[in-house]
Amino acid sequence: MKQVIIGFGLLITALLILFRVANFYHLKSGISDDFWIAAFSLLFLVIGIVLSRKLFAKTIVVNQQQPVAINHDQLLQSGISKREAEILLLIHEGLSNQQIADKLFVSENTIKKHISNIFQKLQVERRTEAIKKALQLSIIR
Repeated sequence: MKQVIIGFGLLITALLILFRVANFYHLKSGISDDFWIAAFSLLFLVIGIVLSRKLFAKTIVVNQQQPVAINHDQLLQSGISKREAEILLLIHEGLSNQQIADKLFVSENTIKKHISNIFQKLQVERRTEAIKKALQLSIIR
């Protein structure tokens, strides 16, 4: 914000100086006021375009996240099967029971049973709690 204020202050100062210089040349030569107004307008248009590109340039930040993976060492300690861990990863991706079933080519009831087993083994009651606990136990990373 300070840069913008200082920039506009400098532009106004430059404009005042240019008007004084123009007034001095106007008295010495016969150039009309319309010429000076047009010249200053074009000059400040160019300055405004250059400054706006520099001051307000957008930067895009891309964060690359590591893909979620199963930690097989922790998986054995927790008692969760590989299939349950696979379902846990799909829950982490935000898929519904039906979407998980479609992706794994099983029935939705099978997925519900696996999720019930995951909840029991992790001692949780909700999907979000299961993901949080799996991350805490480093089952998924």
